[in-house]
Amino acid sequence: MSEPADAPHHERDRPWVMRTYAGHSSAAASNALYRRNLEKGQTGLSVAFDLPTQTGYDPDHPLSRGEVGKVGVPVSHIGDMRALFDEIPLATMNTSMTINATAMWLLALYQVVAEEQAGAEGADPAAAVAALAGTTQNDIIKEYLSRGTYAFPPAPSMRLITDMIAYTVSTIPRWNPINICSYHLQEAGATPVQELAYALSTAVAVLDAVRDSGQVPPERFGEVVGRMSFFVNAGVRFVEEMCKMRAFVRLWDEITAQRYGIEDPRQRRFRYGVQVNSLGLTEAQPENNVQRIVLEMLAVTLSKDARARAVQLPAWNEALGLPRPWDQQWSLRIQQVLAFESDLLEYDDLFEGSVVVEARVEELVAGARAEMERVADLGGAVVAVEGGYMKSELVASLARRRARIESGAEVVVGVNRFTSSEPNPLTADLGTAVQRVDADVEQAAVAAVRRWRDERDADAGGRERVRAALERLRAEAGTDTNLMDATLECARAGVTTGEWAGALRAVFGEFRAPTGVGAAAGRDGGTAALRAVRRRVRATGAELGETLRVLVGKPGLDGHSNGAEQVAVRARDAGFEVVYQGIRLTPEQIVDAAVAEDVHLVGLSILSGSHLELVPEVLDGLRAAGAGDIPVVVGGIIPTADARRLEELGVAAVFTPKDFGLTEIMGRFVDVVRAARGLPPDTGTAADDAGTTDAEARLSR
Repeated sequence: MSEPADAPHHERDRPWVMRTYAGHSSAAASNALYRRNLEKGQTGLSVAFDLPTQTGYDPDHPLSRGEVGKVGVPVSHIGDMRALFDEIPLATMNTSMTINATAMWLLALYQVVAEEQAGAEGADPAAAVAALAGTTQNDIIKEYLSRGTYAFPPAPSMRLITDMIAYTVSTIPRWNPINICSYHLQEAGATPVQELAYALSTAVAVLDAVRDSGQVPPERFGEVVGRMSFFVNAGVRFVEEMCKMRAFVRLWDEITAQRYGIEDPRQRRFRYGVQVNSLGLTEAQPENNVQRIVLEMLAVTLSKDARARAVQLPAWNEALGLPRPWDQQWSLRIQQVLAFESDLLEYDDLFEGSVVVEARVEELVAGARAEMERVADLGGAVVAVEGGYMKSELVASLARRRARIESGAEVVVGVNRFTSSEPNPLTADLGTAVQRVDADVEQAAVAAVRRWRDERDADAGGRERVRAALERLRAEAGTDTNLMDATLECARAGVTTGEWAGALRAVFGEFRAPTGVGAAAGRDGGTAALRAVRRRVRATGAELGETLRVLVGKPGLDGHSNGAEQVAVRARDAGFEVVYQGIRLTPEQIVDAAVAEDVHLVGLSILSGSHLELVPEVLDGLRAAGAGDIPVVVGGIIPTADARRLEELGVAAVFTPKDFGLTEIMGRFVDVVRAARGLPPDTGTAADDAGTTDAEARLSR
C-alpha cells in the first residue's frame, strides 16, 4: 500500500547509545557475551564487575567467598582485562564501566590494554589512548548512601576521583571520568527532589575538589565541567520522571554558569545515561515488568531537550535472578523498536510550552534548591554523608514509601492489587527462567589468580617490578602526587586488584558508613497490624522474661543494604531490640555478634546470589559456638530451589521480593522465635497496646 502523498517526512535524530549491563563468571565468558550483543546491534558496552573487583579484593580473599563472578565479571589483573576485551577494538568502542572505589585501577587496566592493542596493530599507543571514549562511574558519595561498594574513607576517595579527572582531561579527553549517580539514590528511597538535590550536591563537591586541587589550570576548568556526566534512574511515574530530567537540565545549567562561570553552553550541557528502575521490578507476575520497563524508558526518551545520551534496560526477570542472554536481547529490542520503528526521533521537544509540565518542573527545581541549601549549610555532600544526614533521610523516605505500598495507598499491580493470575508460561520452569553461574567459577578464579601471582613472582625481575610499583603507590599515596601514573605502573607490572587496593588501604585506612537506621526507627506510630505485632513481641518477651532481640546481618560484599535497613527499622518499630552493624561482615563476625548479644533470631540479607555459600557458614558457625538453637531467617533474590535447599540446611524461613509486607514479616519473626523456644502458638492479644515499646535499638549510626 502506497504512503499518502501528504505524509510528513522529518529528519531523524541520531538514537541514543544502546547498552546492556552485562558481565558474569569470567573474563572469557563475558567477552563472548559482549561480542554477541554487539552483533545484535548494541552500540556500546556496559561492564558489570563482580563485588570483589568493585571493593578491591582478589578472588581468594576471605570476604570474596561466594561473591566471585556472581553479579559481574571478576577482573584481578591485566591478563583478565586483556581477555575481557579480546577482539573488541577499544579505540573505536564506547565503554561504560560500573566501578567506583577501584575506578582508577580499572581505568588504568583499560588504558594499558588499549595501548597493547594499538601496539599490536602498529598504531601510536598515545593516540589510541587519546581516542578512548567511555565512562567510569566513579561516584563514591552514593556508595556510602546506597550501594555500599566503597573501599576507603570519603576524603581519600575524593582524592582518587580528583586525580582521575585531572588525568583524563589532559590524557583521555573524550573519557567521562565520573558519572554522578542519582540512580542508586532513588533505589535507596530518594524522592525526585532528594534525587536532584543529592546528586547535584555531589557534583558540586567533586567540581569544588578538582578546582581546589590546583591540578587543572583555570582556563581548562570548562573542559572538566564538560566531561561531567550523570547516571539517573527512571521510575514508573514516567510523567514526573520526565519532569525530573528537565529539572536536572535547568539546575545543571544554572550551577555551571553561576557557580563556576562556564560560558560555553556545550560545556554546561546536562549529559546523562540511564538504567530504568531495577529494584522496582517484581517477583510476583514478573511479566508486568516488561510494560514497566517500557514506560520508564519513555521518561528519558520522550523529551528531546532532556533525552538520555545512553540507555540500558534491565530484563523482565531480574527480580528472579540473573538474566539470560535472551532476556537481555529482549530489553535491547525494546530500545530498537522505539528508536527505529517509531517516529519519536523525527520531532522537536514534545513538551515545550506545556503549562502542566512547566509547573511540575518548577516545583521540583524549587524543592531541589531548598534541599541543596540544607546540604550546603551542613558543610556540603561529604560532610552530610559522614554525619549521616543524607543516609537517614533516604532510609526514612524509603520507609514511608514501603508503608504506602503495604497499606495499598501506592498500587503495585500483581503485588498489592490485581493479584489473581493465570499460570505464567515464562516461569513454568523456574530452574531455566534465569541464568545460572557455574558452581566452579569461584574455584577457577581463585586458582587463576594464585597461578598469576606464582608465575609473575617466579621471575626475579617481575617480582622486583611488582614490589617497586606497590612501594611507589604507597609512598605517593602519602603525598599530594596524582596517583594515576603509579597506578598505571602497577597495571603494567602485573599487580592484582587486591594488591593495589591493599596498598592504598594501608595508607588511607578503611571506613564504615552510617546506616541511617537509628534516626529513622520509631517514626512510624503504627498501623493496627503493627500494633498487633508489637503486642505479640511484648507478650512473647514477657513469657521468656527478656526483651526479644534480633540481629540483622549483611554477610559478604553485598552492599545493597536498603532491604536490611528497612527490616531493622520495622523490627525496631515492632518492639524488637535490634542489632544492626551495617554491611560487609564475615559469617564469623555475624556469629560472634549473635552470641555476644544473646539474640533470639538472626536475619540475613543477601541480594548478590551468594546465599548458598554464606548462609551455611553462619549456620555451621552458630552450631560450633553452641548457639545452634538460634533460628536463622534469610531474605534476598533467592530462587525457589535454593530456598528449599536452605530450609533443608536448617534455615527457619526464606523471604523473597514477593514478601513485601514488612509487618507480616515481623509477625513471622515472632512465630519463628516462639517455635525455637518451645512456646505454643500465640493469639496475638496477650498484651495491651499502651504506647510504644521501651526496647532500645542498638543501631550503628
